[in-house]
Amino acid sequence: MINISFPDGSIRQFEKGTNALDIAKSISEGLARKVLAAKVNGKVTDASRPIDQDASLVLLTWDDAEGKETFWHSSAHLMAEALEAIYPGIKFGYGPPVDNGFYYDVDLGGREISQDDLKKIESKISELAAKNSPYLRTEISKEAALNYFTEKGDEYKVETIHELNDGEITFYRQGNFTDLCRGPHIPHTGFIKAVKLMNIAGAYWKGDEKNKQLTRIYGITFPKQKELDEYLQLLEEAKKRDHRKIGKELEIFVFDDDVGPGLPLWLPNGGAIIEQLENLAKKTEEEAGYYRVKSPHIAKESMYLTSGHLPYYAESMFPPMEMDGTKYYLKAMNCPHHHKIFSATPKSYKDLPLRLAEYGTCYRYEQSGELFGIMRVRSMNMNDAHIYCTEEQFESEFQAVNEMYLKYFKIFGIDKYVMRFSTHDPAKRGQKYLDMPELWMKTEDMVRNVLIRSKIPYIEVPDEAAFYGPKIDVQIWSVIGREFTLATNQVDFGQPKRFGLTFKNKNNQDEMPLVIHRAPLGTHERFIGFLIEHYGGNFPVWLAPRQVSLLPISDRHLDYAKRLEALFRKQRIRVELDDRSEKIGRKIRDAEMKKIPYMLVLGDKEEQESKVSVRKHGEGDKGQQTIEAFMEQVKNESAID
Repeated sequence: MINISFPDGSIRQFEKGTNALDIAKSISEGLARKVLAAKVNGKVTDASRPIDQDASLVLLTWDDAEGKETFWHSSAHLMAEALEAIYPGIKFGYGPPVDNGFYYDVDLGGREISQDDLKKIESKISELAAKNSPYLRTEISKEAALNYFTEKGDEYKVETIHELNDGEITFYRQGNFTDLCRGPHIPHTGFIKAVKLMNIAGAYWKGDEKNKQLTRIYGITFPKQKELDEYLQLLEEAKKRDHRKIGKELEIFVFDDDVGPGLPLWLPNGGAIIEQLENLAKKTEEEAGYYRVKSPHIAKESMYLTSGHLPYYAESMFPPMEMDGTKYYLKAMNCPHHHKIFSATPKSYKDLPLRLAEYGTCYRYEQSGELFGIMRVRSMNMNDAHIYCTEEQFESEFQAVNEMYLKYFKIFGIDKYVMRFSTHDPAKRGQKYLDMPELWMKTEDMVRNVLIRSKIPYIEVPDEAAFYGPKIDVQIWSVIGREFTLATNQVDFGQPKRFGLTFKNKNNQDEMPLVIHRAPLGTHERFIGFLIEHYGGNFPVWLAPRQVSLLPISDRHLDYAKRLEALFRKQRIRVELDDRSEKIGRKIRDAEMKKIPYMLVLGDKEEQESKVSVRKHGEGDKGQQTIEAFMEQVKNESAID
């Protein structure tokens, strides 16, 4: 008998050689029908694989990320079977799952697949799926694997097999298709009920432009047609909300070839949004006891050698500049500068916790293929801060940071979020992680305690910590369900040692502080990109680049409009005046297109009575108001706490 441990802490005994599907059936037939794969001792595997020793077991369904990944990996194989049936002699490169679906790179032997052909392939996939063919795993020798694919004439698989060792090669077969694959896979094809092939692209074999270009076919599948329909509907909504499209329409940011790729220029509307976010962060941080600092955009090579960022992160940094025999780098991160600020003056335990905050501009050399609007750029303004504290202060400081996140979530209407808690692998200390076992265990326990005590939803992910300490990645979802990594909240016990950071403790002895890296609003670039899509460009009044548009009916009402413009500006209400000689209907339509929250129509009656006729974006006419009442309303809607 073997002992199987479940996520709820319970332990049950089963016959040696049982599998996850049998275990699921012993719990519930309904559960067994949902199981796609299993996680045995932390490793995702086929649900049909025998378990021969005591193990922890997680049954994976469609609701689990690893379940979806296995589902889509299996779908890639099913698409390959369909392609081979329709295009005999086709050859296959790689076919992995991705964040939303899967793809397969194929060599069509000179043939082409058009968008019109995708429907035919989808039909074949559905036909094959309905056969409920099991995914069968076979361990095979290197010689036999080479013989199989050599005879088949698939040089891509042959090349891949040559890179593998005997004893680590497996085939998976479903229906009439056999593929070289590590797995895992779902039990059978019948789970796949809905399919959509999304698009076709070109891809060089192994990503090398010197190699042959293959055809990459992207697809996505679901266990229910309803889920596919909902996904496609969300995709359509996402297209409308694309931050690149709306950012251009609302004149928030631009890119210019003379400035360079990944280096955004913020237009006045973008500048207004940035100012509001900075004001929010500064006010929040001031109330929380942060001190604001500033650091230069460049630093000497020696500082990044001390921090350890060179040579490990050199590829992500811009090349150095050399002056008087000394190399300087553009700042890729703020932390080394803040450590220097901490060490500039002696510190005692009475000075801690010390919280240093900066909206610092950083530069990272992202690969050109990874640049994406303002979501992935080379110049970024980061809502950064570093908290220097004692071990006794750590938990309360870490909890305060998490509470700041929760406050921001409420302000921005973020209802779905999760903290991804990344821990280290003890076996990799001294290689991937700093060899400081006591601090690893202590800080991981402290972070875990904070998350549990705060009742913040979190998942724990092993072997994904930063090299200098455990971290939390903050995952949020927009109103249309798009997942987004907001920022990280990191513990650091490595940098203080590298920089020799100390404070005098109560016994007048030198002690090393712990450091918390945090950036609740991430970068302007990434967060504003998220907000554009989250709001669809319909920013709340407090955040809107222009809160009010003044619309005089004719030229004779311009003087009244200009007086109101000056008055609103004095009251710090962001206003624009449409002084064009256009009909009022056109002015209203244009203001609506700009998504300005309020439009004030100004005519004879409004001027005579010192009033304004109010229209609200998306809602229409709201009637007349006095100037004072309207300004008070805008101010109230601009208050965010």
